[in-house]
Amino acid sequence: MAREGARGVTLQQLRYFIEVAAEGSISAAADLLYISQPTLSAALKELEARTGRSLLVRSTRGVSLTEEGVEFLGYARQVIEQAELLEQKYLGGAPARRLLAVSTQHYSFVVDAFVRMVRATDADEYAFSLRETRTWEIIEDVRTMRSELGVLYRNDFNSKVIDKLLRESGLVFTPLFLAEPHIFIARTNPLAGRERVTLDDLEDLPRLTFDQGANNSFYFAEEILSTRTVKQDIRVSDRATIFNLMIGLGGYTISTGLISGEMDPSIVSVPLDVDERIEIGWIHHQSASLTAQARRLVDEMRGVIAGYGMPLIS
Repeated sequence: MAREGARGVTLQQLRYFIEVAAEGSISAAADLLYISQPTLSAALKELEARTGRSLLVRSTRGVSLTEEGVEFLGYARQVIEQAELLEQKYLGGAPARRLLAVSTQHYSFVVDAFVRMVRATDADEYAFSLRETRTWEIIEDVRTMRSELGVLYRNDFNSKVIDKLLRESGLVFTPLFLAEPHIFIARTNPLAGRERVTLDDLEDLPRLTFDQGANNSFYFAEEILSTRTVKQDIRVSDRATIFNLMIGLGGYTISTGLISGEMDPSIVSVPLDVDERIEIGWIHHQSASLTAQARRLVDEMRGVIAGYGMPLIS
């Protein structure tokens, strides 16, 4: 923190800034902080004046962070985290309100880890966000610090494009595990009893993929073999729909093979006989260290993956 003579920033201002960045809205953050919107707006303007930097971009749709704001947020989170740990250890303070936002491709292991993380949280108050979304939006969420973590995959086909975009966005990819491709199908599908399936076996089945919206590049597809031409192709926007179509239409999708039996008892995975591998990992902003809550989620993801017997990448 700067000296008071240099018009130092206060912990309260940092907390305000973190909340606004998480909500993307001054009015929404003001409601959560139980203060008026004008009071919060004034505090943010004073923060920018004290730092001598423009940290926020204000528009009719809300607020977003400038490049300097993104870097400042990383330091702000670290300062607040250390201050709260000090209060808890030496001043008998209660655990602070926990914050964490995550954007991910559609992986059930992330949901399982998120559940574990929430259950293990020692705070009475928290604001967590788990957003299953499109590949481009995951990267954009983490770039703008809307989310602290993102989870996505790379392989030989898309890695050059994904890595270039991550570098340009100031993001770092940390591998979690390397998966053999599997198909997800309904338990009632005739292929469900097979030890392995081939691409020829899938020839007459509808292929189900997650829609990537305006950024519908082969390189941003959530499924490998995205350039392969198929006779029947259906795009969907969420996991519930894709599972329903597996059951109702006998369709398939290609993923990691990790699927929660408790969450999806009617869906099974079968190894796909192709010479491909899927590298799953998490991304974060290179200018910001992970908060304790984010580190906990990473640990929980590693625990869930290990529970499936998958080899972790250290």
